[in-house]
Amino acid sequence: MRRWAWVVMAAGLPLGAFAQDAVIRIESKRDTDAPEAAARWASQFDDVVTFPLPRGWTAIAIGPLSPEEAGTRIEALKAAGQIPQDSFVTVPEGDVVLTPVGEAPVAEAPAALRPDQPAPGAYLRLQSVQARADADAALAEWRKTFPEAGLAQLPNGWFGVVLGPVERAAADAWLDVFKDGDLVPDDAFVSDAADLGAVIQAGQAPDLPAPPATPAEMPPLDQVQRALRWAGVYDGDIDGKTGPRTRDAIGAEILAERLSTDPGTAMRELIARRDAWRTEVGLVTLDDQATGLSVLAPMDRLAFDRTERALSIYGPKDGSGAALILFSQPGGQQELLDLSGLVTALGWVPQPTRTIKPGHVLLEGANETHIGRAEGWVRDGRAEGFVLIWPAADAQGQKRIAAEMSDSFARKGPAANDGATGTAPGAGVLQP
Repeated sequence: MRRWAWVVMAAGLPLGAFAQDAVIRIESKRDTDAPEAAARWASQFDDVVTFPLPRGWTAIAIGPLSPEEAGTRIEALKAAGQIPQDSFVTVPEGDVVLTPVGEAPVAEAPAALRPDQPAPGAYLRLQSVQARADADAALAEWRKTFPEAGLAQLPNGWFGVVLGPVERAAADAWLDVFKDGDLVPDDAFVSDAADLGAVIQAGQAPDLPAPPATPAEMPPLDQVQRALRWAGVYDGDIDGKTGPRTRDAIGAEILAERLSTDPGTAMRELIARRDAWRTEVGLVTLDDQATGLSVLAPMDRLAFDRTERALSIYGPKDGSGAALILFSQPGGQQELLDLSGLVTALGWVPQPTRTIKPGHVLLEGANETHIGRAEGWVRDGRAEGFVLIWPAADAQGQKRIAAEMSDSFARKGPAANDGATGTAPGAGVLQP
């Protein structure tokens, strides 16, 4: 610890309280497609809002909520399967306008269509049961996976849990995907509306797009793996190679988002969503002259504070509760170990879990206010890395940003702070 003792009394970072409301981001759509998607979500939740994103995208969210409410609610909604697993909590910038979305209007049924007659189209037959009480119980269970499911009384007197209507090509393609993902039983099949009988409990037409006439080319696999990791469905190596874990993650993403049955199309949509998210959270390349380091960082949430010898310190901007410390000095494994003791002593990474390997140290920890992650490497005779501090209410955002930073971390040039003996002019004492 002696190498880092000079900074213990002077360093620390504020974890400013949230001043803004938070929202739960559930989907992003191109501006032209957003109204339809927002109306679909508004039929399930009464507090759906939209707000603009850069480059012609619109965010669809639940809120506004306090950060604490958002953190609690997102976990419950994910556990119930009511929102996508890559939904996340975010705090829109102060000048962003949240536009409430009213419940989608219900189209009038054609005059020739009886109230108990299913709408024309194809339906996925999920389950058939003989007794009405069992049918109601089955429908309630299926709606945990498919909230749009309905119940029909079949011509033979049984009851069927059904999902539709959709185009026939979409029904056939999605049935295969759902079977591969073990979401529906092997004996599920597709029926036409004429085969269903009377509607007992009406469902809603699910958003299940038909497969494209021509499959899209799969993006480079390293890009796919990074996007899948961002979505929370892949934790393997970023090696650009196909394999069981990558294929399973692609399948999981298709099941979670249901944007396309075509893997190439689904992965291109995922990469576009990740790009929109990176713009929204302000991820840009930070070239830090003091340390000579370069990294993708959320600069919309950070403001430069000072340098202290081997450190460059960025504090929270506009009460964001975020902070970043870059460090670089000549040395090796011992300097990384010294750093792990420093960040723990200062509370930057609370009660950390340590992963220590030759040439690499990773510390992760959290408390009720913030999440901390410190990661360092020994490269070319230098000990260098970063510490990211992020609000506890946005755990998923922190995980995504930390992964982006780890991937992009690199040396840009020589470190201007080598041999420095003091702090930058005007440096203040910051408390965690």
